Amino acid sequence: MWDYTDKVLDHFKNPRNVGAIENPDGVGEVGSLACGDALKLTFKLGEDKRIADAKFKTFGCASAIASSSALTEIIKGMTLDEASNVTNLDIAEFLGGLPEQKMHCSVMGREALEVAIKNHYTGDTSKKILEGKVICTCFGITEEEIEHVVRENNLTTVEEVTNYCKAGGGCGKCLPDIQAVIDRVQAEINKQTDSPKPAKMTIIERIRLIEETMDREIRPLLKQDGGDLELIDVSGNKVVISFRGMCAKCQIAEFTMKDVVEAKLREFVSADIVVEEDK
Repeated sequence: MWDYTDKVLDHFKNPRNVGAIENPDGVGEVGSLACGDALKLTFKLGEDKRIADAKFKTFGCASAIASSSALTEIIKGMTLDEASNVTNLDIAEFLGGLPEQKMHCSVMGREALEVAIKNHYTGDTSKKILEGKVICTCFGITEEEIEHVVRENNLTTVEEVTNYCKAGGGCGKCLPDIQAVIDRVQAEINKQTDSPKPAKMTIIERIRLIEETMDREIRPLLKQDGGDLELIDVSGNKVVISFRGMCAKCQIAEFTMKDVVEAKLREFVSADIVVEEDK
């Protein structure tokens, strides 16, 4: 018997916002019936461009139902920029915690939200598309997905990774590859910890660090699709950029700006950075 909190049991027995929204502004489908968990999230924006309503349909355990119910409650009233910053830990904390073996349910909720927001900007109605090298063939989990949950939740063991995204929970052949991803990410985290940034950077140091991060972490990702970006201005915590190449014409430029550019600059430069596009 899993040790569920009262709030998890409440959202399981009395789930909020079950169903599907007609003519939604965003749709996100993740998981599969074959893997034992599936979730469809839909949302509708109000005139103020905030999420006015959100509904879900899920196939899964009590934790999956509770996590999906909690997610819809969390994002109501948020802008899409605010919703894009919701993590699986936010969902788990809203519920007062989840058993370690059930944390993958909160991750599924976060993934469905990402897909739904992307759907809003692109109109793409396909289910989540695997990107990168597939590490766990049993559950179709990529190296990128494993790295994401390791970094976001500071995971240190293969067992924890399995709890958070199911990778390694099948035949077990991928366990060494999962461990290699953990070792690499933890080495990067430790390196950042061992090399603290100055308490206060000069504007020149800040600009230099931003440019270095763009060259190392962002441009290679954009250039894979024929795009690029240019640093236009830095004022306090505001960074103004301009997309170039294919990115300048891309329908998901705003999504890329927040989930790639801003996320990387917050990770490697400063957590308070806000990125805007020069149009």
